[in-house]
Amino acid sequence: QVQLVESGGGLVQAGGSLRLSCAVSGLTFSIYAMGWFRQAPGNEREFVSAIRWSGGSMFYADSVKGRFTISRDNAKNTVYLQMNSLKPEDTAVYYCGVAHVWGRPLFTTTSYNYWGQGTQVTVSS
Repeated sequence: QVQLVESGGGLVQAGGSLRLSCAVSGLTFSIYAMGWFRQAPGNEREFVSAIRWSGGSMFYADSVKGRFTISRDNAKNTVYLQMNSLKPEDTAVYYCGVAHVWGRPLFTTTSYNYWGQGTQVTVSS
């Protein structure tokens, strides 16, 4: 059974930093990519960042470019999201997903096959 376990969320003041982690277990397939999405109350789940497992190409939403950094540890099947210069509008539940179908666009939720339970990030002004 594939499981994704996220950690690292919390409450932080504007301008602060948080580091999210997402560890995958129970894999029976090769990872194509992992991604981070977020969902604020009343909003749809939106793309934040993604990384291809082979080669390490990284992708970011315009709203987080220059502030967030995605990275991976292939040996641990873990993806990280370093979030700096946080803003109140970054407040949301952050979800990680894993994709195993190669070539799918990484900015859409339908490309991901499994999801974590989510971790709350709250940025106070």
